[in-house]
Amino acid sequence: MKSRLVAEFLGTLWLVLGGCGSAVLAAKVLSTDPTPVNLGIGFVGVALAFGLTVMTAAYAFGHLSGGHFNPAVTLGLAVAKRVEWAAVLPYIIAQVIGGTVGAAILYVIAGGKAGFSATASGFAANGYGAHSPAGYSMLAALVCEIVLTCIFLFIILGSTDDRAPQGFAPIAIGLGLTLIHLISIPVTNTSVNPARSLAVAWFAGGWALKQVWLFWVAPIIGAVIAGALYRSLTDEKVDSHELSEARVNEARA
Repeated sequence: MKSRLVAEFLGTLWLVLGGCGSAVLAAKVLSTDPTPVNLGIGFVGVALAFGLTVMTAAYAFGHLSGGHFNPAVTLGLAVAKRVEWAAVLPYIIAQVIGGTVGAAILYVIAGGKAGFSATASGFAANGYGAHSPAGYSMLAALVCEIVLTCIFLFIILGSTDDRAPQGFAPIAIGLGLTLIHLISIPVTNTSVNPARSLAVAWFAGGWALKQVWLFWVAPIIGAVIAGALYRSLTDEKVDSHELSEARVNEARA
């Protein structure tokens, strides 16, 4: 368990530092010599950064802990019976601490630029209403986070199934997370991960901490729905297969 928790800590740290770091440090970089030019990576770059961090972390630490790096993923996998319930709370604690350390490192780096303020910049925090990047409502944010987290869990569960091609799961998961960000950055700044949301909200403070509840509740609902549905579908398939075998055996007898 110790090695599993260290892996979850490090993977979540990397996810927050790499993903949120791209949003805070690299999304918009202006050069004014000789003329103003935006050298930043924009929404597409941030989406790719999140996908790349989860993909690389999954390859680096997945063989140790399963590569969750996300409390919603851990809960969804537990519902789907892919991880034991006894591991859920320790995993979530390791993920929250890892994400917070990653955000703290990012805060130190970002603070190296004169005039930086985590509160004023938002520090890549998730929000709705006035704090949504494009002004989307709380209901829109709630639906978005539930549905996209649900789909994300289906991608994880399907790509890591014993019947899926082996060795490619981190690629599918990374690309899935990239697509999720491309869809939802304008809506909520994209969470689908409570640890990521809380990690930066500590430093943004104010509105970010007041709204962070949605980015725990919605991803967990979406993940639990996906875990239950996937388990139901796989159980149905197993039952159907067993029934077919029984009929074949009965016919032979």
